[in-house]
Amino acid sequence: MSKTVTIALDAMGGDHGVSVAVPAALWMLRKHSALEILLVGQRDAIDEVLDGDTHERLHIHEASQVVGMDEPPADALRKKKDSSMRVAVNLVKEGVADACVSAGNTGALMATGRFVLKTLPGIDRPAIMAIVPTMTGRTYMLDLGANSECTAEHLFQFAVMGAVVVGGLEDIDHDPTVALLNIGEEDIKGNDTIREAARMLSETSLNYVGFIEGNSIADHKADVVVCDGFSGNIALKSMEGTAKLVAHFLEREFRSSPYGWFAGLVALPLLRSLRKRLDPRRYNGASLVGLKGIVVKSHGGADALAMAQAIKVATLEVEKRVPDQIRELLERQVH
Repeated sequence: MSKTVTIALDAMGGDHGVSVAVPAALWMLRKHSALEILLVGQRDAIDEVLDGDTHERLHIHEASQVVGMDEPPADALRKKKDSSMRVAVNLVKEGVADACVSAGNTGALMATGRFVLKTLPGIDRPAIMAIVPTMTGRTYMLDLGANSECTAEHLFQFAVMGAVVVGGLEDIDHDPTVALLNIGEEDIKGNDTIREAARMLSETSLNYVGFIEGNSIADHKADVVVCDGFSGNIALKSMEGTAKLVAHFLEREFRSSPYGWFAGLVALPLLRSLRKRLDPRRYNGASLVGLKGIVVKSHGGADALAMAQAIKVATLEVEKRVPDQIRELLERQVH
């Protein structure tokens, strides 16, 4: 981190609010000397968790309201203009902060980001993008729930945004490969929308590699997997559920007999390594790409380590000028 990056952190959002946001902020500030964090929320609640602990690059920016996790996005926009979420996004709009991080209501955060920051030229809809672990590393998926119905043009825009983010954030020696999630890899598979998106992508300078099926995402056949928000959210939740199922079966087998207990003891170092590699906290931080500013969504149930990862994602996007790069790449594409 060469120059100071300022993050507006919604301290009240998520299932745990200040009890997670404050420790995450302090931990990141001690680790990164060029980071500045604005804790946005109710001062009394923040001070209670700080309990006298402070940092010269940690500042409190007051906001009197909180957006509930189940609150309708329209209500959050109309009735909660001084919410910690809204104020944090406003700070990005005003140039006071370089990026916003929130673990709050996803729909409200997307609506607020779109209303306050607006979308980039050439982008019709922002998308939610997150990292998914694969057998050989990790891949990026979008959209993961913001847009349940998409046109071919929307999917094309998602592909451009995904390629920019991966190219900027990942250390790879090639142009990011992009694939469309489909029910088969053959050109004739899928509906008219996805086939039209494939045609559009094949006529650009993007490194488009074709269709990919859900069971091939883990094979890392593409650096970016593009889909509508309905399919993407189901695919992501299915992967999360499968990971829980495998962990449950392993634990049950190790506890089933004395031999199982012994096998578990022998395998303990490997299991710990596997658990660390698949720890969802290491992949926390979904980017709301397509906005004129940087907004990162942390998982609502994130702990301090996961929240710190979301702050890290936002910081990297600031350093790599992700919105500017998306705008520049869109301008170069002929479609």
